[in-house]
Amino acid sequence: MRLITHNMLQCHVKNCNTNNFPLHFQDAQLELIEADFNPEFLINMLPKLEWEALVNTTLQLGISTLPADLPENATENEEFLKLLHNTILETHVQQGKMICPNCNHEYKIKDGIPNMLLAEHEI
Repeated sequence: MRLITHNMLQCHVKNCNTNNFPLHFQDAQLELIEADFNPEFLINMLPKLEWEALVNTTLQLGISTLPADLPENATENEEFLKLLHNTILETHVQQGKMICPNCNHEYKIKDGIPNMLLAEHEI
């Protein structure tokens, strides 16, 4: 699972409506998988990213390459776009779990695929 995907996931357990984003990683096993650099895609994704959540998640995973604040010249800064590309498109979580900070529900990740399905009583 790419970190760009993680930045869009939240807990959907019944009555878990606050503090359910971002999900926290536990026992995450990372893998770098090369992807083609596409600055236009990154520029279009910037407004959709929850920047603070992304930075906190990367720090939790031991990645400290992203700046704490989104640079003002982010769309023209190729060096920044390459760092962003590496972080959100080439860094994959292959195994582990995501934990909801509110209800502590666990979403397992196996072979890079997060299991976001809920049991009937959780819906």
